[in-house]
Amino acid sequence: MARFNSFLALFGGLLAVASASPAATASDPFSPAQIINALGVGLVKDINAFITLDSLTTNVISVNFDVKNPLPIELTLDSVSAVAGLNGTIFATFSHTFPAPGLVVPPLATKNSGIINNVMLPQGAEASLVIVPFGILDLPDTNANVRAFTVGGLFGTPIALDGLKQTAVPTNYTLELD
Repeated sequence: MARFNSFLALFGGLLAVASASPAATASDPFSPAQIINALGVGLVKDINAFITLDSLTTNVISVNFDVKNPLPIELTLDSVSAVAGLNGTIFATFSHTFPAPGLVVPPLATKNSGIINNVMLPQGAEASLVIVPFGILDLPDTNANVRAFTVGGLFGTPIALDGLKQTAVPTNYTLELD
């Protein structure tokens, strides 16, 4: 347990130092996103995709995902944009801003994003169905605006997490054909 607490303290300290550095970019090895990528923490626990009959003509689905907070402090997500795919092919893209105060993720906890509509399927819905049996998605480029050290979603230190990467995120596909 002491080893895990040391990891959390180190991760939190690195996040605080990196967020204080001026103009950190996704290519900066000390940006908060690159630190998270290097540690292999992964902030998305799982994804749920909802495909309707209309999706077959609109090429639009809805998703929700569970965000895990590995830190002993509250994190609040203000917005997120992501691309998701498999084997280097992008199958879904979206941008979403959470209503105030944001998506509040308690310390050392997991929180669901709620339904996010208008997730675009650039390959088309029919072509995207081939990934359903795999039950996973890769997130090769996720950008999130978060605030650390929030209290009930208020205040906090803003941190841009640009260029988050995560592979093999467990994904559940629900076909709503009513």
